[in-house]
Amino acid sequence: MALTKKNTKWSGVFAYLFLFVLFVQAAGAENPPNILFILSDDHRWNYMSAAGHAFIQTPSLDRIANEGILFENAFVTSSLCSPSRASFLTGQYPQQHGVQNNLTPWRDSNVTFFEGLKARGYSTAFIGKWHMPGGLPTLRGVDLFISFDITAGQGRYYDTPYIVNGKRLAVGESPMPGVAIDGYITKDLTNFALAFIEQQRNTPFALYLSHKAAHLSMTPPEELAGKYANQPIELPDEADPWVTLVDGNYMHQIWSPLETKMRAYAETLEALDQQIGLILDKLDETGLTENTIVVYAGDNGYLWGEHRLVDKRWAYEESIRIPFLLRYPARLRDPGRRNSEMVLNIDLAPTLLELAGAVVPDAVQGKSLVPLLEDRDYALREEWLYSYFVDAPYRVPAQRALRTRSHILIDYQMGREDELFDLLQDPREKSNLLHTPAGRELEQRLLPRLEALEKAATKGSSN
Repeated sequence: MALTKKNTKWSGVFAYLFLFVLFVQAAGAENPPNILFILSDDHRWNYMSAAGHAFIQTPSLDRIANEGILFENAFVTSSLCSPSRASFLTGQYPQQHGVQNNLTPWRDSNVTFFEGLKARGYSTAFIGKWHMPGGLPTLRGVDLFISFDITAGQGRYYDTPYIVNGKRLAVGESPMPGVAIDGYITKDLTNFALAFIEQQRNTPFALYLSHKAAHLSMTPPEELAGKYANQPIELPDEADPWVTLVDGNYMHQIWSPLETKMRAYAETLEALDQQIGLILDKLDETGLTENTIVVYAGDNGYLWGEHRLVDKRWAYEESIRIPFLLRYPARLRDPGRRNSEMVLNIDLAPTLLELAGAVVPDAVQGKSLVPLLEDRDYALREEWLYSYFVDAPYRVPAQRALRTRSHILIDYQMGREDELFDLLQDPREKSNLLHTPAGRELEQRLLPRLEALEKAATKGSSN
């Protein structure tokens, strides 16, 4: 058929669009995004104003949520610092990376997402809390490694001595030339991060900023200490101010009334939020915001008297659920939305690698969140596996759980009755369905799925 003028016109338009797509793809390949991952400690999911908390003020985290996406159902595969942090880095369950509690060491054979990013030409840095057994590693693919090992890797809120690329520094000595030490750890780590970002001009960067806040002792800086001293606190109906001292909770060394420590926790998180705001401002000032992926997450949740418990470790919702925010202006559709898919800490590594155009290793067990950035209706997973391994001397039984969209089945290894909860009808997990015939029947259908997930996690398959 001979081309008419009209057909010729549209052929030209299509050709232009095709060339434009190729140009965009090529530009993306030549200009991969910067990556900033901020990890906090013990930040439970609803201690943000963006999550509807009654009084805490977190404008910086709210900004990330409003300009990005807030994953409302984000979880960790093991609610404990060391295994969760290893899962963020590797995209694997604890059964694979081997850091199953705060006692089992990190294996140098573990592959982190840094290696894939380094292969893509990234300038890379890990700044902050490592906190995995075995001492500080030499991480492949990391150019700048600033951390600490004092107090078994926990660090101190004030006067922490830092270690930079294996060199141990004195208290007050800065690991970066020209960067002053404040003394308060959240501010110090932020200053190191700001200096690293400021230095990046010719290559994309990947920065993993790992905070101590808001772990015990939950100490805010002087300017925020006491801000909520008179703030009324509503405890769970099963809790009381001194639940911290009973039923094994004394192991966590919270010697003050529960409300007092909850106020300090909120103040410590607000201090963290203020520092995050400085980093967001730096990205604006340097013109990097549009092409920088910002991810914020907590390493596990926290129980504040629910089930008469404090701390984490347990498979209950308050313990396993975390804040998880992602902002990437150049890629995200409809910023400011919420997503209710079940997102896991093991999903971070494949997400960052895919967005950077890097290879995702076959050993990664998590799922990329990239489809969720582009498709509101994408179904990520129907169920997942939670595991907690004995972590002496804490009096928490080993447990595994199957978490679905509507239920959680908790299988304790010994010393405690198994539990099954309907999370839609009983979100506070108070009515154990295993006390009913219907619940016991449902358990028989869920147990094989739990076994299958654990087998897959152990063998290295994706969930």
